[in-house]
Amino acid sequence: MSTETIKLKAEQVAEIAEKIGKAKSVVLVDYRGISVAEDTAMRAELRKANVEYAVIKNRIMLRAFEKAGFNEFAPVLEGTTAVAISYDDPVAPAKIISETGKKVNKLAFKGGVIEGKAADVKGIEQLANIPAKPVLVAQMLGLLTSPMRSLAVAMSEIAKKNA
Repeated sequence: MSTETIKLKAEQVAEIAEKIGKAKSVVLVDYRGISVAEDTAMRAELRKANVEYAVIKNRIMLRAFEKAGFNEFAPVLEGTTAVAISYDDPVAPAKIISETGKKVNKLAFKGGVIEGKAADVKGIEQLANIPAKPVLVAQMLGLLTSPMRSLAVAMSEIAKKNA
């Protein structure tokens, strides 16, 4: 391997390690068997959510994870591996890939990093099952307004009874 190639790979490792360090979530996925049309549709959804998605050589990903301080990924970085990186929403990559995986029945999580902590397949699957942010906000508002609504109904019934 020429020194120029080694230098380019080292730069690529450093760039990916920096992205891993800044990311809210990094999801590794086995994309084996997915068609080009399915992959294109998934990439479009990921782009809409501001998620970077790429297929990167396992050895380069391994070196980048090690440089970022994660040594747990050597066993999972085998075979076909793609990486989805989100800087804004930690749930978006896992959710989109999970939804696509349910449709095509071919994608499988390998692991990842959530908010700076390594996560196994189970952790990424749990992340994918978290409801979307607007749904969580609506649920929270429902919980907050429920006691007030109950009080208003009770006071209304008392007023009707006394009138």
